[in-house]
Amino acid sequence: MNKPVAGILVGAVLGLIDGSTAWFTPAVRPVLMGILMGSCVKGMLVGLLCGLFARKVHSNAAGIGVGLALGLLFAYLVAAMPSETGEHYYLQIMAPGFVTGAIIGFLTQRLGTAPAPTIRS
Repeated sequence: MNKPVAGILVGAVLGLIDGSTAWFTPAVRPVLMGILMGSCVKGMLVGLLCGLFARKVHSNAAGIGVGLALGLLFAYLVAAMPSETGEHYYLQIMAPGFVTGAIIGFLTQRLGTAPAPTIRS
């Protein structure tokens, strides 16, 4: 399995875990299914981008850094949208997104196979 596919799979699983933390905020429980789907897609996007990065750069630190940045960016984009009551949940969305992005960045560096080098004759 190549690194982008590994990133998508890891991102989907960790995105679901990230989204399930919304259950601890009672105000958003009625829309929990939408949050889970959105978090899964967000995790898959971060995983894909981290996997593409991991193909080119073989560094755990760089992978974690890219994962942190992408996780934080996508979490901010979601947190900037107000809830149905008009509230913003920056900390509740961005903190788990930050950590999830770091884990995805690390795992995409460790999992999957790099493309085989091309041999020119």
